Amino acid sequence: MIRVLPIILAIAYGLAMYRFSAWRTARELDAKSTPLVDPALKDMSDKLAHALELKRIKVHIYEIEPVNGLAAPDGRIFITRGFYNKFRNGAVTAEELASVIAHELGHVALGHSRRRMIDFSGQNAIRTVLAMVLGRFIPFAGVWIANMLTTLLAARLSRSDEYEADAYAAALLTKAGIGVGPQISLFKKLEALTQSNAGTAPAWLLSHPKTEARVAALQTLQKRWNSPD
Repeated sequence: MIRVLPIILAIAYGLAMYRFSAWRTARELDAKSTPLVDPALKDMSDKLAHALELKRIKVHIYEIEPVNGLAAPDGRIFITRGFYNKFRNGAVTAEELASVIAHELGHVALGHSRRRMIDFSGQNAIRTVLAMVLGRFIPFAGVWIANMLTTLLAARLSRSDEYEADAYAAALLTKAGIGVGPQISLFKKLEALTQSNAGTAPAWLLSHPKTEARVAALQTLQKRWNSPD
């Protein structure tokens, strides 16, 4: 029982930290967001809603400058003010912004937020077990190795979520009559933003798969769906 206790405590800690993080994020979003109401985006929003058989899709503007889109743990969809400003000044089209909304809807529909709570708890348990085992054979360095391996696992899970949300968005955009093209063109634009951010990657690309790989995956889906077979 004594050997199992650290694992149980690690899982409990992971659950508690995730719930606290979700609560803190919700408070932050409540304090710094407003509903997105823009007639120029209504047509795209209506197409997505119709494809999902919904009356409307609610999107909020998160009042921060980094270019990003996000799905909150409670299922709300947000576009940052910085991203919206890119649309307003013509750097991003309505179709491209719709592709971001579709991607975030994918995270919600596929239950990624709930799954991340389980993953986060499991990762804490794995980290604890690895630290215990490796610490016996590699003193001092064992904990560092355990943290590194757990971080690599978390990155792999995150990349998997992004590919799944990309595929969901591609299917939704195709059903809505918008197509996959705006997704691909937006990825290429976001990559170019690294040149205007003093060489740092846009927030939307951090901890995500490489842009080239995501574009290739979308193009594969596009060819499959357009195939006469």
